[in-house]
Amino acid sequence: MVQNKTLKANRMYKDTVFRMLFSDRKNLLSLYNAISGSHYDDPDKLEIVTLENAIYMGMKNDLAFIVDTDLFLYEHQSTYNPNMPLRDLFYISSEYQKLVDHKSLYSSVLQKIPAPQFIVFYNGLEKKKDYWVNHLSEAFENQSGDPKLELEVLTLNINEGHNKELMEQCQTLKEYAQYVNLVRKYTKDFELNEAVELAVNECIHDNILSDFLRANKAEVISMSIFEYDKELEERKLRKAEYEAGVADGIKTATENIKREDALSLVDLGLSVEQIATALKIDLKTIQKWIEQNPQS
Repeated sequence: MVQNKTLKANRMYKDTVFRMLFSDRKNLLSLYNAISGSHYDDPDKLEIVTLENAIYMGMKNDLAFIVDTDLFLYEHQSTYNPNMPLRDLFYISSEYQKLVDHKSLYSSVLQKIPAPQFIVFYNGLEKKKDYWVNHLSEAFENQSGDPKLELEVLTLNINEGHNKELMEQCQTLKEYAQYVNLVRKYTKDFELNEAVELAVNECIHDNILSDFLRANKAEVISMSIFEYDKELEERKLRKAEYEAGVADGIKTATENIKREDALSLVDLGLSVEQIATALKIDLKTIQKWIEQNPQS
């Protein structure tokens, strides 16, 4: 059963401009055609199946729809996330459960389900490639042989200058990338709220998403401020995590060097007290290193 032409926003979560823009069936069909190389012209060919209330650990999917016998999960990300295959696994399980809800899985008849396709539209700043693929099996610990469970997620970089052929095939996506680029350009010189408003006004003036922005100006400004403030905070967090990791690495490397130095001095016949004084390390640490050394 085909649902309403425009998806209802889930107010438990702050919507994104991307999701709002492509919740419009015509825009979503244009995006699908551009990616798949198809030429559908009837938006009602899309059966929207986005699970508005399917939430796992605070995660929800942006857009899910069925065309013919395939199920497509589209997600927008402004920061790189290697956990998308695992997230999509949880989501697709909920989708399939809904699709076979009134059918018996104990029947001798094979229950057919639509084949899934997982695509992420990325416009963050960390990754520079046009596209890449992540696999669920990358998360498996001690994986040997072929994985018994696999899920593949294709990520497409939708920043300006990337995937030009795709952008030319989908004008709405191209104009969305131009809007995002303008917001980032203005945030270099203005406060975020002013930068977003300047970007919106310039897009309307230059006929970039102009109808969409005129009709939804206040909401788009509000969503964009939320999005880019969140994106900035996530980048700060990742930078802090990276710096902490580097610091831990340096600390570990330094300790390993001191450990090797201490064990070398033991081999030369120096006492634990002499080594502790020379390397400025406490006696207990040196004694532990000696006990852990298989050659001692």
